Amino acid sequence: MNKSVYPGRRPEDWDKLQDSNCNGIWGLDPVDGIPYEKKFCEGSNSKGIVVLGDSAAAHFHIPPEWLTVTNMSQETFSNLPLAISNELDWPQFSLYTGYQNSTIGGWTNSLYLLLRKNNLCNHRDYQNIARNGNYFEIITILNSLSRNQELDKPTVVFYALVGNDVCNGHPDTLSHMTSPQKMHLNVMATLNTLDSLLPKGSHVVLVALADGRILWNTLHDKYHPVGQLNKDVTYSHLYSFLSCLKSNPCEGWMNKNESLRNLTTERANQLSKVLENITSQKFSSFDIIFIKNIYQKVIAEWSKLGRNPAELIEPVDGFHPSQIASALGAKLIWQEVVQSRPELFGEENPYNKAIMAVFGDQGGH
Repeated sequence: MNKSVYPGRRPEDWDKLQDSNCNGIWGLDPVDGIPYEKKFCEGSNSKGIVVLGDSAAAHFHIPPEWLTVTNMSQETFSNLPLAISNELDWPQFSLYTGYQNSTIGGWTNSLYLLLRKNNLCNHRDYQNIARNGNYFEIITILNSLSRNQELDKPTVVFYALVGNDVCNGHPDTLSHMTSPQKMHLNVMATLNTLDSLLPKGSHVVLVALADGRILWNTLHDKYHPVGQLNKDVTYSHLYSFLSCLKSNPCEGWMNKNESLRNLTTERANQLSKVLENITSQKFSSFDIIFIKNIYQKVIAEWSKLGRNPAELIEPVDGFHPSQIASALGAKLIWQEVVQSRPELFGEENPYNKAIMAVFGDQGGH
């Protein structure tokens, strides 16, 4: 009920009396009387993480056991109320903000968990601002961003619309894709708004669009969960059926027309180039970096282990990244940023072990 207490704020009076920033570190060291927040976190470059994105960033997932008769049991629909109330999104397991052990297959790894492990002063400082649906502009969801330019710590913001600007369900899909000119206007409007919201010293990471040709190339002749029992429904059938219903989430890539798939990727590459070019722009509150080909790198990493790339795609919708893809993606983005721009995430906090010794799991999540 206290609006002055929330994750990500700079500690009030070094949190001598209360945990004003919810990171589980507060009070005075009885030995020397120094506030624990000051002793463990001052100068540690602590910060939060935010993702502005689409359904992939929200981690859309429909449990395949709901549709696979041979796998059904009394427990199959036990998570139905939670899944429906969250619009089939599972941000608690996602690439950006996952913090719980996965219950939907694979394992959980996230940029938040890696940022927290690097510096336990970052505990609980994460925001997943992502929404389902076809084309929308990020600026329309920025009112959900909780960051006070004067009172809060810096943050790392990921702008991650990996397919939103080229994916739609229109039969004439190409004419409904975002143009490079419109992309530039949309992103610049978002960045200018962020410049008025983010504390100085923040960072913005622009994530390139995916190459969705992997969907058809990997899945088209494989059986969808509803067809596994009788071996009668492939992903090619699914994509055609969705198109017939005018509810295909990505007509440009989930389509047997190879020329259309290539044209969709060409537009995605053009839009990614727009993002890359924008990194030369200067803002007062943050700097910008660009990350490309993340899912191509995920595929290469998984294939190197001798595993099937189909495991990287959600089995029910045949479209979104799977839990495995999200966990691998977090690892690869972290490694890339640490190598190229280590200041984004900061150095490891030398007091992490001391924080664990005094505060344990810091109150959990």
